[in-house]
Amino acid sequence: MHKIRPYVLPIAIVLGLLFHSWCGILKVAVPYLIFSILLLNFAAVDVKKMRFSKMYLWLMLYQIGVSIGMYYLLMTFNASEMLAQGVMLGVLCPVAASVVVISCMLGANRETVTSYTIIGNLMVAIVAPVYFSFIGNHQEIPFWTSFWMILGKIGTIIALPFFVALTTQVVMPKVHDSLCKIKGISFYLWAVALTITLGQTIDFMFMEGKENLQAIIWLGVFSIAFCIVQFALGKYIGHKYGDIIAGGQLLGQRNSAMGIWMANTYLNPLAAIFPALYSVWQNLFNSIQLWYHDKKLNL
Repeated sequence: MHKIRPYVLPIAIVLGLLFHSWCGILKVAVPYLIFSILLLNFAAVDVKKMRFSKMYLWLMLYQIGVSIGMYYLLMTFNASEMLAQGVMLGVLCPVAASVVVISCMLGANRETVTSYTIIGNLMVAIVAPVYFSFIGNHQEIPFWTSFWMILGKIGTIIALPFFVALTTQVVMPKVHDSLCKIKGISFYLWAVALTITLGQTIDFMFMEGKENLQAIIWLGVFSIAFCIVQFALGKYIGHKYGDIIAGGQLLGQRNSAMGIWMANTYLNPLAAIFPALYSVWQNLFNSIQLWYHDKKLNL
């Protein structure tokens, strides 16, 4: 397993590129894959060890402040509305639901990652509707309507497997033990989900980006720049609070599928290219991290 896992994500990216037109058919399977991934990982969480960390506050302040700050900064310099929306969305985008998979493989504390996954997604559910009330194509949508729409998208994905895992831990310990024993397969389930998601993303870019090559280039430049900044800054913040891996992954790994949905629902649909390309960069970086981590273990 250790020998092949650094190559699983690049293979998923290549397969998504080659079979992007077919991935739309399989997209209905993604929520079930994510549910299974989170159930397996949440089952191993010791709820008694879950705590709120000051690190979470800094991560949330970065997402809120930099997202809206970059939007107005780019608009001040006469950048296109689409570029400003894409950068704003990419920074605010919630932490990936499956961040716990890679984080724990790299040695992060499972309880730290799980706690922020829940808190960070709830923060986005509150902040995003506020932004969309004065930015985007549907500013007439009331705050509470947007709030429940976004919460419904991310809340069920995060909350349901967490409570199922907690229930098995308390009520069905034998089932809980079985889930803990097979939690390693969550990485490969995630690779399948990633292949489908990236395939959909690539297909979207082919369809929507034919006439907007310059916009795609600029969104690509900003997406790779922020990928580098967010992983680096997250590691710096994590180092201050005793978990460099958790900090890097929690700020660097974004839920691109959620970002694409928010762009298509509230903003210029082409703004979705930022989280789409960001997904490619973050997964390439994760592959490099896994390779380097495994190399160090084998020394």
